[in-house]
Amino acid sequence: MSPSSLSPHRRIVAVTLLVPALVALALWAFAWPAARTAPRDLPLGVAGPTAATAPVEQRLENREGAFDLHHYADEAAAREAVEDREVYGAVVVTAQGPKLLTASAASPVVAQLLQQAVTHQASASGSEVTTVDVAPAAEGDPRGAVLNTSVLPLALAGIGAGTAVTLLGLRGARAVAALAGSAALVGAVAAALAQSWLDAVPGNWWTVAGTFALAALAMGAAVAGLSALIGRAGIALGGFVIMLLGNPFSGASSAPEMLPEPAGAIGQWLPPGAGVSLLRSVSFFDGAAAAGPALTLTWWAALGLGAVLLGRAMEERAGNAEPAAEPGPAPAG
Repeated sequence: MSPSSLSPHRRIVAVTLLVPALVALALWAFAWPAARTAPRDLPLGVAGPTAATAPVEQRLENREGAFDLHHYADEAAAREAVEDREVYGAVVVTAQGPKLLTASAASPVVAQLLQQAVTHQASASGSEVTTVDVAPAAEGDPRGAVLNTSVLPLALAGIGAGTAVTLLGLRGARAVAALAGSAALVGAVAAALAQSWLDAVPGNWWTVAGTFALAALAMGAAVAGLSALIGRAGIALGGFVIMLLGNPFSGASSAPEMLPEPAGAIGQWLPPGAGVSLLRSVSFFDGAAAAGPALTLTWWAALGLGAVLLGRAMEERAGNAEPAAEPGPAPAG
């Protein structure tokens, strides 16, 4: 049943119920993770001799479920783990007192949380904490605001590209070319703004632009691919997955481990979350831990573009079958 076939009264009822339902869904998707932000198995290192680190580990483990502790022999090993994105920070026990290694580039929110937690514990024992930011955020964006806010424009660009391809009637190879070209330009524009102008995302310019482009392509291909397979309803489904799940579940404003379960894990399997993780890796950590999110984005892009080509092939097959199904002229009597 099409909307135009509904009576005016039913249309009024549909709008009256649909809008509040969408608002409730959006509030749930965005407000629930924000209201339940807290560390959950947050990877944290502890470095030093076992006897010296035992009291520190015990105090950290008292916050049940907050930290996933990793033990390292010394500060050098702990620093390497932070730089490789194995942990968000590390507490190093030294003869002069505890030292905290953080990585604000991985998450300014987590770096601040670790500093508060470790400083509080040290002050209770009469010690002072020395904090070293192993991987600092960009000088032009110390709080990571630009990287956080970049998720929404990229999501809108991907949804917009997939929607435009569908509504303009582009199919097959033409649709693929349009999506790829749009994503490449989005990547170049995003890199020009975020790095060249705002100085918020360091690293190799072409790598940053390619990351933005791959994220945009993954989202645009997902929307266009769903539309090619199930019609225009695919636009709504793709928009729901990317905007109402991928965007708030991305962990861009904090970290995936700071979101309520399973939102953080789900977010990393969706293009917005994978895009943010990949951008952090290539910009601040020399590509450390980039393989996972890069593969996730590649799969989304490949599956979406494959669905676009498959949809075109199905249309051509259906079109070729229709003439064969038409009945021939009746024989003369």
